[in-house]
Amino acid sequence: MSGSHGQTDTHTYQSLLEDCPFGSVEQPKRSTGRLIMHSMAMFGREFCYAVEAAYVTPVLLSVGLPKSLYSMVWLLSPILGFLLQPVVGSISDHCRARWGRRRPYILTLAIMMLLGMALYLNGDAVVSALVPNPRRKLVWAVSITMTGVVLFDFSADFIDGPIKAYLFDVCSHKDKEKGLHYHALFTGFGGALGYLLGAIDWMHLELGRLLGTEFQVMFFFSGLVLTLCFLVHLCSIPEAPLRDAAEDPPTYQVPQSPSLSADAIHEYGSIEKVNRVDADTELVKGGTNKKVSEQSQRAMSMKSLLRTLVTMPSHYRCLCISHLIGWTAFLSNMLFFTDFMGQIVYHGDPYSPHNSTEFLIYERGVEIGCWGLCINSLFSSLYSYFHKALVSYIGLKGLYFIGYLLFGLGTGFIGLFPNVYSTLALCSMFGVMSSTLYTVPFNLIAEYHLEEEKEKQQGAPGAPDNSGRGKGVDCAALTSMVQLAQILVGVGLGFLVNMAGSVIVVVITASAVALIGCCFVALFVRYVD
Repeated sequence: MSGSHGQTDTHTYQSLLEDCPFGSVEQPKRSTGRLIMHSMAMFGREFCYAVEAAYVTPVLLSVGLPKSLYSMVWLLSPILGFLLQPVVGSISDHCRARWGRRRPYILTLAIMMLLGMALYLNGDAVVSALVPNPRRKLVWAVSITMTGVVLFDFSADFIDGPIKAYLFDVCSHKDKEKGLHYHALFTGFGGALGYLLGAIDWMHLELGRLLGTEFQVMFFFSGLVLTLCFLVHLCSIPEAPLRDAAEDPPTYQVPQSPSLSADAIHEYGSIEKVNRVDADTELVKGGTNKKVSEQSQRAMSMKSLLRTLVTMPSHYRCLCISHLIGWTAFLSNMLFFTDFMGQIVYHGDPYSPHNSTEFLIYERGVEIGCWGLCINSLFSSLYSYFHKALVSYIGLKGLYFIGYLLFGLGTGFIGLFPNVYSTLALCSMFGVMSSTLYTVPFNLIAEYHLEEEKEKQQGAPGAPDNSGRGKGVDCAALTSMVQLAQILVGVGLGFLVNMAGSVIVVVITASAVALIGCCFVALFVRYVD
């Protein structure tokens, strides 16, 4: 396979449990263009997320979704994701597809995202055209819309783990940090564009009249952006299939120097490229390694996977808890922000007749809420751009703490002073939190991996034995905290809103949880020197 500079790289892969007496060679340097291509998946994903955040509540309310089913929409997807994500992460660590380990899963989830958007944005229109009976029309419209929302949420949340694992597999440590930086940058750009298009009144434009409704316009743009971005992403950096070393005749590359570089890194828990020094030794060991690889793949059952997750090093567990706190605060605010703008800031009523003044005022608040979320995404990209400069002065700990602190203070002021202009200005604090959640935890995982690889290479006493886990499991464990946060938000916020009688409790809760997170990331999360 060709690298980013046109040079030919020889890939020989090994299983999680194979012995590699000489360590492994650092991945080739990836060009900026390749890393940007890889980041386009985050652009497309966040664009579609922005469309969902702006339109899903109005869509669900417009089809007549009963209040009793509202929490089910938000709970079903994260429950499935939380249960299945570590399992799929483990399976992808052992995937033997010809196209690589991560990309088949990414492609499948992208198609599921597209199908989910088609259902929840177009379901009502299709049912209206096909079902004349009003009662049956309501049942079908609600069912199809709910299915679309759950399918899209499940896929969009799930896909982050394979994307991060793909980046970690094919990049050196420096390129991982650079790639995460571009991921955050393009995440902000994608969200900003999605919210910007959602804030436009398409029904007064030719495209809106041509396609019928705003929902169809947004599906047209979402489907186009998602398809193009994921095609670019999947063609960005090649993956060699895992079965190369176990099944195909091995190809050897003669090293340029008799000894491996002192800083060669054995990629922790992953399947990486290695240069063999002694071909004869490898031919003898080939059959044994194949058997070990097959045993490894069979051994990762649900029971052993759960045991692996429970017994993971304590600093990984603390990082997962901090990620859970952060996403709980962030989602508490973001999932209900446009509704908050419509009801609290603009004093509209989403349950009024659609031709009433109260409903039109609510719709105006939702549109302005989209502009606020657009500000959030733009500031997220801007803040991500300065990450490299900031981290050299305040470190990852400072970035992590500041992200939680500014978000907690910003949402607190929004809840206390729900004014249009101050709320829009404080939306920039959402961007700081978004950029922090998408970069700092994964930077810390990369640092933990690098530290453990060096300890293993140097034969340090007490070096952790993590042979049962790969990068897919670690990334999946971290991203599954997003689903767990959605579960907590879906269960807890509905109860709090009913108790308080107002959605203003949403932003107050987000502020309190974020400020608790400040203390946690400062006291319990481990940072590598």
